[in-house]
Amino acid sequence: MINLLARLYSIYAAVIFAFSFLIIFPFILICIWIPGWKKYGRKINRYWARAYFTCIFLPVKIERNAKIEKGKSYIYLANHFSYLDIAMMGFIPGDVLFVGKASIRKAPLFGYYFKNLHIAVDRDRLKSRAETMKRTDQALGSGSSIIIFPEGGIYTKNPPEMIAFKNGAFRMSKEKQIPIIPVTLSYNHLILPDDGKLLLHWRSAKMVLHEPLLPENFESENALKEKCFEVIQTQLELDNIDSCK
Repeated sequence: MINLLARLYSIYAAVIFAFSFLIIFPFILICIWIPGWKKYGRKINRYWARAYFTCIFLPVKIERNAKIEKGKSYIYLANHFSYLDIAMMGFIPGDVLFVGKASIRKAPLFGYYFKNLHIAVDRDRLKSRAETMKRTDQALGSGSSIIIFPEGGIYTKNPPEMIAFKNGAFRMSKEKQIPIIPVTLSYNHLILPDDGKLLLHWRSAKMVLHEPLLPENFESENALKEKCFEVIQTQLELDNIDSCK
Protein backbone atom coordinates (compact mmCIF):
# COMPACT_ATOMS: atom_id res chain seq x y z
CA MET A 1 0.00 0.00 0.00
CA ILE A 2 2.84 2.42 0.87
CA ASN A 3 4.55 1.76 -2.47
CA LEU A 4 1.26 2.24 -4.32
CA LEU A 5 0.70 5.61 -2.64
CA ALA A 6 4.28 6.63 -3.41
CA ARG A 7 3.80 5.64 -7.05
CA LEU A 8 0.57 7.64 -7.34
CA TYR A 9 2.20 10.62 -5.68
CA SER A 10 5.19 10.33 -8.03
CA ILE A 11 2.95 10.24 -11.10
CA TYR A 12 1.06 13.27 -9.84
CA ALA A 13 4.31 15.17 -9.21
CA ALA A 14 5.65 14.26 -12.68
CA VAL A 15 2.45 15.43 -14.39
CA ILE A 16 2.48 18.71 -12.47
CA PHE A 17 6.15 19.20 -13.36
CA ALA A 18 5.59 18.64 -17.08
CA PHE A 19 2.32 20.60 -17.26
CA SER A 20 3.65 23.61 -15.34
CA PHE A 21 6.87 23.70 -17.39
CA LEU A 22 4.89 23.71 -20.63
CA ILE A 23 2.86 26.65 -19.34
CA ILE A 24 5.91 28.80 -18.52
CA PHE A 25 8.05 27.68 -21.48
CA PRO A 26 6.69 30.28 -23.98
CA PHE A 27 7.52 33.06 -21.51
CA ILE A 28 11.01 31.64 -21.03
CA LEU A 29 11.47 31.60 -24.82
CA ILE A 30 10.61 35.29 -24.97
CA CYS A 31 13.21 36.02 -22.30
CA ILE A 32 15.81 33.99 -24.21
CA TRP A 33 15.12 35.69 -27.55
CA ILE A 34 14.99 39.31 -26.34
CA PRO A 35 18.52 40.64 -25.70
CA GLY A 36 19.16 41.46 -22.05
CA TRP A 37 16.12 39.55 -20.77
CA LYS A 38 17.74 36.26 -19.76
CA LYS A 39 17.78 37.26 -16.10
CA TYR A 40 13.98 37.51 -16.27
CA GLY A 41 13.85 33.97 -17.61
CA ARG A 42 15.79 32.82 -14.57
CA LYS A 43 13.43 34.81 -12.35
CA ILE A 44 10.49 32.95 -13.88
CA ASN A 45 12.35 29.74 -13.08
CA ARG A 46 12.62 30.73 -9.40
CA TYR A 47 8.90 31.44 -9.13
CA TRP A 48 8.14 28.21 -10.97
CA ALA A 49 10.26 26.14 -8.56
CA ARG A 50 8.49 27.58 -5.54
CA ALA A 51 5.06 27.13 -7.09
CA TYR A 52 5.91 23.52 -7.99
CA PHE A 53 6.67 22.50 -4.41
CA THR A 54 3.41 24.14 -3.31
CA CYS A 55 1.43 22.27 -5.97
CA ILE A 56 2.84 18.89 -4.89
CA PHE A 57 2.17 19.73 -1.22
CA LEU A 58 5.82 19.34 -0.26
CA PRO A 59 6.86 21.94 2.34
CA VAL A 60 10.41 23.28 2.22
CA LYS A 61 11.97 24.73 5.37
CA ILE A 62 14.61 27.35 4.59
CA GLU A 63 17.16 27.93 7.33
CA ARG A 64 19.17 31.01 6.41
CA ASN A 65 22.36 31.58 8.40
CA ALA A 66 23.91 33.60 5.60
CA LYS A 67 23.58 37.37 5.30
CA ILE A 68 23.19 37.69 1.55
CA GLU A 69 23.91 41.13 0.14
CA LYS A 70 21.75 42.21 -2.77
CA GLY A 71 23.71 42.66 -5.99
CA LYS A 72 26.77 40.79 -4.69
CA SER A 73 28.05 37.66 -6.39
CA TYR A 74 28.34 34.35 -4.54
CA ILE A 75 29.25 30.78 -5.37
CA TYR A 76 26.60 28.45 -3.90
CA LEU A 77 27.84 24.90 -3.33
CA ALA A 78 25.43 22.13 -2.35
CA ASN A 79 25.47 18.38 -1.75
CA HIS A 80 23.90 16.39 -4.59
CA PHE A 81 22.08 13.15 -3.76
CA SER A 82 18.80 13.47 -5.67
CA TYR A 83 17.25 14.76 -8.90
CA LEU A 84 15.09 16.92 -6.62
CA ASP A 85 18.13 19.03 -5.74
CA ILE A 86 18.05 21.06 -8.96
CA ALA A 87 14.43 22.11 -8.51
CA MET A 88 14.98 23.00 -4.87
CA MET A 89 17.89 25.29 -5.69
CA GLY A 90 15.23 27.56 -7.20
CA PHE A 91 14.77 28.83 -3.63
CA ILE A 92 18.21 30.50 -3.80
CA PRO A 93 17.66 34.30 -3.83
CA GLY A 94 18.87 36.64 -6.56
CA ASP A 95 19.94 36.03 -10.14
CA VAL A 96 21.68 32.66 -10.11
CA LEU A 97 23.08 30.49 -12.92
CA PHE A 98 23.54 26.74 -12.63
CA VAL A 99 26.78 25.18 -13.81
CA GLY A 100 25.73 21.68 -14.87
CA LYS A 101 26.61 18.75 -17.10
CA ALA A 102 26.34 19.17 -20.86
CA SER A 103 24.14 16.05 -21.00
CA ILE A 104 21.26 18.18 -19.66
CA ARG A 105 21.09 19.84 -23.08
CA LYS A 106 19.75 16.60 -24.57
CA ALA A 107 16.49 16.81 -22.57
CA PRO A 108 13.57 17.96 -24.75
CA LEU A 109 12.67 21.65 -24.16
CA PHE A 110 14.33 21.66 -20.74
CA GLY A 111 17.71 21.25 -22.41
CA TYR A 112 17.10 24.27 -24.65
CA TYR A 113 16.07 26.33 -21.63
CA PHE A 114 19.13 25.21 -19.64
CA LYS A 115 21.80 25.83 -22.26
CA ASN A 116 20.49 29.35 -22.94
CA LEU A 117 19.85 30.54 -19.38
CA HIS A 118 22.48 28.57 -17.48
CA ILE A 119 25.94 27.10 -18.10
CA ALA A 120 26.46 23.56 -19.40
CA VAL A 121 29.94 22.06 -19.31
CA ASP A 122 31.38 19.01 -21.00
CA ARG A 123 34.35 18.12 -18.78
CA ASP A 124 35.81 15.87 -21.48
CA ARG A 125 36.20 18.74 -23.96
CA LEU A 126 38.86 21.39 -23.31
CA LYS A 127 37.01 23.93 -25.49
CA SER A 128 33.81 23.43 -23.49
CA ARG A 129 35.63 23.96 -20.21
CA ALA A 130 37.19 27.18 -21.52
CA GLU A 131 33.77 28.43 -22.65
CA THR A 132 32.35 27.55 -19.24
CA MET A 133 35.02 29.61 -17.49
CA LYS A 134 34.32 32.55 -19.82
CA ARG A 135 30.57 32.46 -19.18
CA THR A 136 31.09 31.98 -15.45
CA ASP A 137 33.40 35.01 -15.35
CA GLN A 138 30.80 37.06 -17.22
CA ALA A 139 28.04 36.00 -14.83
CA LEU A 140 30.07 36.81 -11.72
CA GLY A 141 31.31 40.06 -13.25
CA SER A 142 27.75 41.22 -13.88
CA GLY A 143 26.71 40.67 -10.25
CA SER A 144 24.98 37.31 -10.75
CA SER A 145 25.80 34.25 -8.66
CA ILE A 146 26.39 30.64 -9.66
CA ILE A 147 25.33 27.26 -8.30
CA ILE A 148 27.64 24.25 -8.47
CA PHE A 149 27.31 20.72 -7.11
CA PRO A 150 30.99 20.21 -6.16
CA GLU A 151 30.71 16.41 -6.06
CA GLY A 152 30.33 16.63 -9.84
CA GLY A 153 27.06 14.68 -9.95
CA ILE A 154 25.12 12.07 -7.99
CA TYR A 155 27.94 9.66 -7.25
CA THR A 156 27.78 8.77 -3.57
CA LYS A 157 26.58 5.27 -2.73
CA ASN A 158 25.93 6.06 0.93
CA PRO A 159 23.93 9.26 1.35
CA PRO A 160 24.04 11.35 3.47
CA GLU A 161 27.79 10.77 3.15
CA MET A 162 29.27 12.93 0.40
CA ILE A 163 32.17 12.06 -1.85
CA ALA A 164 35.22 14.32 -2.18
CA PHE A 165 34.65 17.72 -3.78
CA LYS A 166 36.22 18.71 -7.08
CA ASN A 167 38.60 21.69 -7.05
CA GLY A 168 37.16 24.02 -9.70
CA ALA A 169 34.76 26.07 -7.57
CA PHE A 170 37.37 26.67 -4.88
CA ARG A 171 40.04 27.70 -7.35
CA MET A 172 37.57 30.15 -8.86
CA SER A 173 36.67 31.52 -5.44
CA LYS A 174 40.32 32.19 -4.58
CA GLU A 175 41.20 33.67 -7.97
CA LYS A 176 38.14 35.95 -8.19
CA GLN A 177 37.77 36.54 -4.44
CA ILE A 178 34.12 35.44 -4.56
CA PRO A 179 32.57 34.24 -1.27
CA ILE A 180 31.28 30.67 -1.10
CA ILE A 181 27.95 29.90 0.54
CA PRO A 182 27.69 26.21 1.50
CA VAL A 183 24.18 24.83 1.05
CA THR A 184 22.90 21.69 2.77
CA LEU A 185 19.95 19.85 1.20
CA SER A 186 19.12 17.69 4.18
CA TYR A 187 16.43 15.20 3.19
CA ASN A 188 16.17 15.04 -0.62
CA HIS A 189 17.83 11.60 -0.66
CA LEU A 190 14.92 10.37 1.46
CA ILE A 191 12.24 12.15 -0.57
CA LEU A 192 13.50 11.11 -4.02
CA PRO A 193 16.29 8.50 -3.65
CA ASP A 194 18.65 7.87 -6.56
CA ASP A 195 17.80 4.16 -6.62
CA GLY A 196 16.36 3.87 -10.13
CA LYS A 197 12.76 3.57 -8.90
CA LEU A 198 11.89 7.28 -9.29
CA LEU A 199 9.52 7.08 -6.34
CA LEU A 200 8.74 10.33 -4.56
CA HIS A 201 8.14 9.92 -0.83
CA TRP A 202 6.27 12.67 0.97
CA ARG A 203 7.99 14.39 3.85
CA SER A 204 9.07 17.97 4.57
CA ALA A 205 12.29 19.13 2.91
CA LYS A 206 14.99 21.36 4.32
CA MET A 207 17.60 23.71 2.87
CA VAL A 208 20.27 25.39 4.99
CA LEU A 209 22.13 28.42 3.65
CA HIS A 210 25.28 28.60 5.75
CA GLU A 211 27.41 31.62 6.55
CA PRO A 212 29.64 32.70 3.65
CA LEU A 213 33.20 31.40 3.52
CA LEU A 214 35.44 34.32 2.57
CA PRO A 215 38.36 33.16 0.39
CA GLU A 216 40.76 35.67 1.93
CA ASN A 217 40.36 33.87 5.27
CA PHE A 218 41.87 30.65 3.88
CA GLU A 219 45.50 30.04 3.02
CA SER A 220 44.74 27.78 0.07
CA GLU A 221 41.93 26.51 -2.11
CA ASN A 222 42.33 23.11 -0.46
CA ALA A 223 41.72 24.61 2.99
CA LEU A 224 38.63 26.36 1.63
CA LYS A 225 37.42 23.10 0.09
CA GLU A 226 37.91 21.15 3.32
CA LYS A 227 35.98 23.76 5.34
CA CYS A 228 33.09 23.80 2.87
CA PHE A 229 32.90 20.00 2.94
CA GLU A 230 32.96 20.00 6.74
CA VAL A 231 30.14 22.55 7.03
CA ILE A 232 27.78 20.68 4.70
CA GLN A 233 28.61 17.18 5.98
CA THR A 234 28.20 18.20 9.63
CA GLN A 235 24.74 19.62 8.91
CA LEU A 236 23.77 16.49 7.00
CA GLU A 237 24.76 14.29 9.91
CA LEU A 238 22.92 16.42 12.46
CA ASP A 239 19.72 16.57 10.45
CA ASN A 240 19.68 12.91 9.53
CA ILE A 241 20.33 11.83 13.12
CA ASP A 242 17.36 13.95 14.14
CA SER A 243 15.20 12.46 11.36
CA CYS A 244 15.84 8.94 12.68
CA LYS A 245 14.68 9.71 16.21
